[in-house]
Amino acid sequence: MRLSALALLSLLAALSACAGLNVIESDVSTYSQWPADRKPSTYAFERLPSQQARPQEQAQLEATARPALATAGFIEAADPKDADITVQVGVRISRADRYYDDPFWWRGGPMFYSRWGPRPYWGPGWGPGAAFAYDSPRYDREVAVLIRDRKSNQPLYEARASNDGLSAGGDQLTGAMFRAAMKDFPLNGINPRRISVPLSG
Repeated sequence: MRLSALALLSLLAALSACAGLNVIESDVSTYSQWPADRKPSTYAFERLPSQQARPQEQAQLEATARPALATAGFIEAADPKDADITVQVGVRISRADRYYDDPFWWRGGPMFYSRWGPRPYWGPGWGPGAAFAYDSPRYDREVAVLIRDRKSNQPLYEARASNDGLSAGGDQLTGAMFRAAMKDFPLNGINPRRISVPLSG
């Protein structure tokens, strides 16, 4: 009976872990000047000169943002000149290597394994035969959305979503972060706040 209960608990834990892998959590900040009586309408993407210099990469990024804008109620204009608003999107991914961090900080510092388990490299157990171990690099990821009135060029809504992890991610992850950034449109909120969205949706 006890073994059956343990097996059931292990299965539930595994299912919970799998479910967690399908949910992305991001720290989201929004800043809104969107008029209360204004409805989402048509949009066109606007590119900075640096983004225009890499059209393929920017087109791919815009493709990951489209579902989030559609969920918020926006429709991409067939002709950019007819769009009611313009949208700028960006992404920033920074790799933080942990190999040579300050050894005073345990996380990311060089460690070794001894008969006492993992230790900081200067701790007890240091000696011949100790095996070094280093933390994996981490990636800081952030997406940003800026919505402007096309005619006046006035900024109406700004949203950012950020998180970190052991990989740079990919289009699916970036798309989930855009959905998190636009989830509360057109409202403000506590900045930053934690928002969870499905990895695919």
